[in-house]
Amino acid sequence: MSGLDRLPQFLRHGPTFWRRSVQARVVLSTMVLSALVVGIVGAFLIHQTRDGLLENRVDAVVQEAEGETETARQQLAAAAPLEVDESAQQQALVEPIIARGSSRGFAVVLSPPIADGVRLADGGAKFTEGLDLASVPESLQARFDSVSSTAWTYTDIRTSEEITGLPAGPGVVVGSQVRLPADNNTYTLYYLYSLDEQQRTLALVSRAMLVAGVPLLLLVAGLTWLVTRQVVTPIRMARRVAERLAAGQLQERLRVRGEDDLARLATSFNQMASNLQKQIRQLEELSRLQRRFVSDVSHELRTPITTVRMASDVIHDARPFLDPVTGRAAELLQKELDRFETLLADLLEISRFDAGAAVLEAEDVDLVDVARRVVDMTSVLAAQRDIRVVVHDPGVPCVAEADVRRVERIVRNLVTNAIDHAESRDVEIFIGADLQSAAIAVRDHGIGLGPGESAMVFNRFWRADPARARTSGGTGLGLSISLEDTHLHGGWLQAWGRPGEGAQFRLTLPRHLTTQLRHSPLPLVPDDARETA
Repeated sequence: MSGLDRLPQFLRHGPTFWRRSVQARVVLSTMVLSALVVGIVGAFLIHQTRDGLLENRVDAVVQEAEGETETARQQLAAAAPLEVDESAQQQALVEPIIARGSSRGFAVVLSPPIADGVRLADGGAKFTEGLDLASVPESLQARFDSVSSTAWTYTDIRTSEEITGLPAGPGVVVGSQVRLPADNNTYTLYYLYSLDEQQRTLALVSRAMLVAGVPLLLLVAGLTWLVTRQVVTPIRMARRVAERLAAGQLQERLRVRGEDDLARLATSFNQMASNLQKQIRQLEELSRLQRRFVSDVSHELRTPITTVRMASDVIHDARPFLDPVTGRAAELLQKELDRFETLLADLLEISRFDAGAAVLEAEDVDLVDVARRVVDMTSVLAAQRDIRVVVHDPGVPCVAEADVRRVERIVRNLVTNAIDHAESRDVEIFIGADLQSAAIAVRDHGIGLGPGESAMVFNRFWRADPARARTSGGTGLGLSISLEDTHLHGGWLQAWGRPGEGAQFRLTLPRHLTTQLRHSPLPLVPDDARETA
């Protein structure tokens, strides 16, 4: 895989790594803050260094320029009074300075004279050969249009040819005035000094700070990584151990090293894990004993119940020969024995689910046929309640791979529950299928379910209204068993309800047991309820 192919993968996983890695965030944040601090400190130091270099250079060149001007004044004062040749005095004034400038690295410009505060047009400027007169700023020239003291400013030195010791570029120009005895006019001398050496020094300092700053940042990043690693590594180990504990590996423990806060945290974590392991094992043992107790009691009760059933059948068959009170008691005994046997069967089924012993006997099952058989089974109960159970036939087979006995039990529980809560209104059964799943929904228009009850309705022995009497003789385990049967198929059993508008239970099964459900062909919320809303 090339670098270009790996780059998109890094870009995809980069944000995830950033969110999950505390160490990466700490190291990067420290580097960013350190770079900001180093940058600010470096900029301040460079600024201070530049100001110091320029200040020292300006003081030196101003002092040197004033010295040159003072020397020129002394030479002019020592000249013979009879020497009144103006041009000769200009040459005698500027040529020695130009000669010294060639050896000392500065240039000279002698501007036209000033008489009575006005610059004269005659007498052109004399200057170091190769210097561009534009190197003297106009602002400084304007200052010396009248008699003024020594002044200086920064400039950009320009040359038409190479001048010894004076490279083109940034520089300092110093202006100073002298009076020529020949014409008694004031002339201005401009001394131009290069700042090239200071510029190179400043560049050297900047490079040195940059070269030192990058390793410093890398050193800070390395130290931060080492420090955070000492803290993050135990946390990562604790996370891995916690994940293994959550996965059921209750024997996992953290390794304790030292006596610092992290070691004490690891000790506390291990104590917590030991206590949790002990409690979980106690609960598992209690649950195992409870399941064993339910299973054993259910099995042990079958023998006496069978004996009692035989005696009850004899008494029930002899009702015509008994007095009315005894006959009614025989009927009640028979009815309660039926309910007791149903409860025992449900308890045995629950114990099989808890023990993981429930198995499927899968075959192709048509949910339309299942619905019709369940309607026939519950027709007596529906007639007693004066309720009509309506099957909405989709007109096509809705086949799913399932255990027909368990599916019939689920649908029977749903229909019986709907009849019990329908409040003398019709119960409707809807059936549908698509390429991936098949579903059956049972709708009643009775008392409905309150907020949050659609999830609790599948709990064992849960009842929406404890004061409400069961007319169908249910045990309170029917929906719990139905949910376990549904999960055994890899399906969904869901409930919807609204107070006063009834409820709907939807069973969704995959067409094939190996298929994972993603949707249901029937809506969970009935169409009439959505229209009302």
